[in-house]
Amino acid sequence: MQPRDGSVGREARREAQIVEDGPALRTELIHIARTTVARGLNVNKSGNVSVRCARGGVEGFLITPTAIDYRDLTEQDLVFVGLKDGRCSGTRAPSSEWRIHLDVLRARREFGAIVHTHSPAATALSCHGLDLPSFHYMIAVCGGPDVRCAPYATFGTQELSDYALAALVERKACLLRNHGSVGCGDDLAQALSIAQEVEHLAHIYLLARQLGEPLRLNEQQMLAVMESFRTSYGQR
Repeated sequence: MQPRDGSVGREARREAQIVEDGPALRTELIHIARTTVARGLNVNKSGNVSVRCARGGVEGFLITPTAIDYRDLTEQDLVFVGLKDGRCSGTRAPSSEWRIHLDVLRARREFGAIVHTHSPAATALSCHGLDLPSFHYMIAVCGGPDVRCAPYATFGTQELSDYALAALVERKACLLRNHGSVGCGDDLAQALSIAQEVEHLAHIYLLARQLGEPLRLNEQQMLAVMESFRTSYGQR
């Protein structure tokens, strides 16, 4: 997949803070995972959550395991994956989408966490291979004038990870065709916020399309929004 235009949303990037793996971080990750279910972004064992961290001088990330209901998660169930070699440490197998987390956190040093969901509205759009266009100014929260939909590939494959990474160029979120969405942020709270925003915008877009294709904001209008977010509107 060739990344599309990324001229809107280019910003100076700073590297995410790397915290040490420990009980507090693991508790927070489990809380975020459970919150995705509580907010209707995931059901049962779907989706996955990761956070950048270090263990004994080795940089990597913690990720939710595969095939375990979030309600039953314990700190010991989380899996540490080394960024350099992709080696997994823990008593469980990592989420089937661990490759997306590995490749994105390797390539995008500004991201500290990733939340992958199967939320209804975003997934509905992805089932039609649709992007989220610049129909609403809040699209800019996701880093650019749209949220791209990556092509379909079988879950858990390197091909899917490659597509996701390309769709995320100059963006903080993307859709995965016939699958779900990916939200990235400085930390767990921001990654969850991005994933929630994508779902909310997808829901509005689906409603708006019932009256016909919504009007779009142009590039200059989106640039003005991005600048406002950087300066006066909550310093996003």
